[in-house]
Amino acid sequence: MRVLAIETASEACSIALTEGAAMLAHDHRVMARGHAEALVPMIGALPDKGRADRILVSLGPGSFTGVRIGLATARALGFAWGAEVLGYPTLALIAAQAQALHPGEPVTVCMNGGHGEWFVQDFGADGLTANELSSMAPAAAMAAGARNLIAGNRAEDFAALLGDARQVVTLLPDAAQVGLVPDALLTTHLAPIYGRGADATPMALRKPA
Repeated sequence: MRVLAIETASEACSIALTEGAAMLAHDHRVMARGHAEALVPMIGALPDKGRADRILVSLGPGSFTGVRIGLATARALGFAWGAEVLGYPTLALIAAQAQALHPGEPVTVCMNGGHGEWFVQDFGADGLTANELSSMAPAAAMAAGARNLIAGNRAEDFAALLGDARQVVTLLPDAAQVGLVPDALLTTHLAPIYGRGADATPMALRKPA
């Protein structure tokens, strides 16, 4: 089976095309913005323009725009190709990447959120979620604590706040590693995982002045 993986939830915009255990092509770019403009040309540059039997796409949490762009692209390609489209949580991918380096270790994932907060979630040694995703201020994260292994782009900051010896893996999600995410965390329910409320109140919910 040929699989196209799409990861756009963070500042890392990445794609990967695999067939069985073989990596056919991979592109990973770190960019502050521009995922919407970069993603489709990146896919178009893949062998056979990325055509696949299955598409795996990030559900977030992360950038609202990045998550929506990835999902919209995956849905459109899935429809055009008649491909199965499955979503996965971005923090689960980061946990899987860290556990590939530290097998059997439970891990706390800590990623940059919004408005000074962090996205934080624990994963067991099996790579499955151990608690609910939280978006919290650093002080609240410190009070909540963490596993001995911390991974993500805020892992070093989190470990420094805790002030004790922790294993730290500083990384961004990479579509090339999506195959490490447990199958139990893949879903056909392609709803974004925002991790926190929207920055603005929808018009329909606003009260008249």
